[in-house]
Amino acid sequence: MKRPGSRQASQGAENPGRWRPQRKMIAGFAAVFVCGIVVGLAVDRLSLRPAVPDTVQARLAEGDEAATASADPQATETSPQTVVEDEPFGPALPPVAALPVAPESSARLPPPGRPNWEKYALPPVDAGGRPMIAVIIDDMGLDKRRSEKIVQLPGPLTVSFMSYAEDLARQTGEARLHGHELMMHVPMEPLAEGLDAGPGALSVNLPMDALRKRVNEDLDRFTGYVGINNHMGSKFTAFAPGMQVVMDELRQRGLLFVDSLTTDRSVGLALAQQSGVPTAARNVFLDNAGDIAAVDGQLAKLEDLARKKGNAIAIGHPRDATIAALTAWLPTLREKGLVLVPVTEVVKVRRTLTAASH
Repeated sequence: MKRPGSRQASQGAENPGRWRPQRKMIAGFAAVFVCGIVVGLAVDRLSLRPAVPDTVQARLAEGDEAATASADPQATETSPQTVVEDEPFGPALPPVAALPVAPESSARLPPPGRPNWEKYALPPVDAGGRPMIAVIIDDMGLDKRRSEKIVQLPGPLTVSFMSYAEDLARQTGEARLHGHELMMHVPMEPLAEGLDAGPGALSVNLPMDALRKRVNEDLDRFTGYVGINNHMGSKFTAFAPGMQVVMDELRQRGLLFVDSLTTDRSVGLALAQQSGVPTAARNVFLDNAGDIAAVDGQLAKLEDLARKKGNAIAIGHPRDATIAALTAWLPTLREKGLVLVPVTEVVKVRRTLTAASH
């Protein structure tokens, strides 16, 4: 006795042609389904990049807050394969887990009615209509000898201490006593696989909960600072979901964000503005080349940009050539009709201009 359906099965085996239309139809449906998934994933990935406000795009195009390739060819990424980032500077340090974390107190929440970036800002400098220049010195606290030389320079400089440096309470306290404004230098993942951003670096591969925990661990290293800027980060600063976590924490703490712009694909400036985080981006890197003549050339470029735009932000590092160049250059600003200001002053001006353009 034959089982039900055996005749149909045998007929189907004897006449395979009668099933070809059905197989073609099934294959067509499968192809459409797969294409739909691929397109959906592509759209979803593109949607992760935030919309950049027109005003930001305009300033980026004309080289105002971002140093474009024409404004600073040494410091920007001109193609996906070309990224200029700072190498880790200073002695090897213990892992993040071995470093002390400040108590969860005033560091987490801004004071009532006054955000921390204003509370810890230096007193305003009377620019008297002169072009303003802010100089941020990154990587502070690692090489203590050179960091101390930076602290001894006439201010107000903005000194950005590495989140994983040691003895931060003492080092940052001395910098503040010498009249400098404090920032936190937060390590973020670079594109180049051979570069190590250091302990506690923010990575695109971290789960969001782990990323938020790491952001807070970095931000708790010391207090009294006005905001952060990124150390390396050409990969992470282009990663919108991760940068949004950073902006959420900065907004909650009342801190500002300065985009070091290690890549022209950074979403930091746009996300900060959309999140209500005071922000600005650097214009010139001072010391990608290590000799004094190169630093002097970048300082001249900084002066020209400040005169053209009304303000400019430079980033340098505690290196011998930079220290020597700044020692000679800083006393000349007054006679040149320029004024040195803490970075909060430039952020205020740019924030006002951005609000007026909306």
